[in-house]
Amino acid sequence: MSFTLHGLGASTGIAIGRAMLMSHATLEVSHLTLAPRLVDKEIARFDKAIAIVKGELATMKENTEHAPAELAAFIDIHTMFLEDSELVEKPREIIRERRCNAEWALVQQMEHLVGQFEQFDDPYLRERKFDVIQVVERVIKELLGHPGRAALKAAKHTKEEALIVVAHDLSPADTIAFKDHRFASFITDVGGATSHTAILARSMAIPAVLGLENARALIRDGEQLIVDGMRGVVIVNPDPRVLDEYRLRMEQLELEKTKLKRLKSSPTVTLDGLDVALHANIELPGDVPDALEGGAEGIGLFRTEFLFLNRGDMPDEQEQFEAYKKVVKGMGGRPVTIRTFDLGNDKDLHPDASAGDRVKTNPALGRRAIRLSLSEPKMFQTQLRAILRASRYGPIKLLIPMLAHAHEIDQTLAAIEQAKSSLRGEKIAFDENIPIGGMIEIPAAALAVGIFLRRLDFLSIGTNDLIQYTLAIDRSDEQVASLYDPLHPAVLMLLAHTIASAEKAGVPVSVCGETAGDPKLTRLLLGMGLRIFSMHPSQILKVKSRILKADVSEIAPNVRKMLRLDEPSKLREALDKLNA
Repeated sequence: MSFTLHGLGASTGIAIGRAMLMSHATLEVSHLTLAPRLVDKEIARFDKAIAIVKGELATMKENTEHAPAELAAFIDIHTMFLEDSELVEKPREIIRERRCNAEWALVQQMEHLVGQFEQFDDPYLRERKFDVIQVVERVIKELLGHPGRAALKAAKHTKEEALIVVAHDLSPADTIAFKDHRFASFITDVGGATSHTAILARSMAIPAVLGLENARALIRDGEQLIVDGMRGVVIVNPDPRVLDEYRLRMEQLELEKTKLKRLKSSPTVTLDGLDVALHANIELPGDVPDALEGGAEGIGLFRTEFLFLNRGDMPDEQEQFEAYKKVVKGMGGRPVTIRTFDLGNDKDLHPDASAGDRVKTNPALGRRAIRLSLSEPKMFQTQLRAILRASRYGPIKLLIPMLAHAHEIDQTLAAIEQAKSSLRGEKIAFDENIPIGGMIEIPAAALAVGIFLRRLDFLSIGTNDLIQYTLAIDRSDEQVASLYDPLHPAVLMLLAHTIASAEKAGVPVSVCGETAGDPKLTRLLLGMGLRIFSMHPSQILKVKSRILKADVSEIAPNVRKMLRLDEPSKLREALDKLNA
């Protein structure tokens, strides 16, 4: 019987293959009451399981040399959790206080931590609850005497390249188990656009659909699947007509990819002779080769959060410097925009505290990004010094996230000057004229953009957050995700106002959110006056092909008319005409 499942298209493309089910252990464990004399033995059993799992992860880390860089990063996250007192010390206390078995104590603490993660505002950090669950599941399997990686059950007589992994979720450890397989796609019950599964799928350029909820229960091993990563659709046991249609679409996509590769070396110039810059968004130094392969003319956004999140302690200045230097040297003289860390509003960091100290949660829209940096000056100085030191090796721009107030800019500029002064005192070379820019991702910043234009060298519009804050929509929340709309009249007004204001002031402005990487919106942004786009490397050539066919002198008047519309249906009709 054929049926269709709908989820989140986390990595674009189409895959046709046979289902390969991945088993996962249940976290439902028995609650046992222990005799007082057995409590110390139970704690020792728990400690042994933790040590064994940490050893397994260390071994896996050694085997990631030829795997995507993201994989090693997420193994580091799992190791970090196994060193966190909340996941190690608290279960010991529960065992001792309640005289219970280790499995039950660990699950109780896991549920407590998952509840905390679900309150986080930052989508990336909120989805780390799945990492907590995976780490706990692995320890429980060790405690229950079923250690090792989750089993993969591949259908007989199925070629590896035709396999589609079907799982409740995929951990880095699971992925290590089949990293040498050339599987065609991932589909999972849970996860979102910033989950490690989505990031891994994008880094491997394979289609993925996540958040399917019950795919693992509904799909049987060996069943034929079509995975449409663009539409977020999985078709189970497709009929011959649908199968033929998707095979034709796959051939067309492959042909399109081949054609796009020919554009890599050609200048990005519109039909009427306007130069456009196409940059890449990256999260790790290991992303640089993908950016260059995609044809990036620079790095428009280096999210530095991964340097802080993949560990149990804070990276020191030298470690950060080496990471920034690696990216700058890897880009070979192309510009690199480094955003200071945006850890989200959910961490209350204490740089002077030990790594084991607990971090606290903040309310939604709380102390995150530049707010956090300014409230933790020692931590901020460490990052600023590292970025400045790396600036001697190539052109770096320093980008400040989540600005809303003039005093935040003034305080930031003072902090940068302090970092410069300390380096001068130590006779350490750096770029004295490093450009300083600000993210426009809060409606207040877009509406009062003049105060930023007078103080900064460039602007970067973060459309992901700008849309969410403008519409009061958390797009990772499936209950309201359908309301997330980059074509909402208010969003378009804020975009157009910011771009026009920057152009009038002679200040460079880019868009670095997902809007920049959507080919359907390329002409709209060109018509607004945008000349610098930054996106995931895989989208660069698709956007480039649209730019090469665009005549801005014809597009701009139509866009101005479009911006006067306030009916969503009419806006979409106008966009269709613009792209015709």
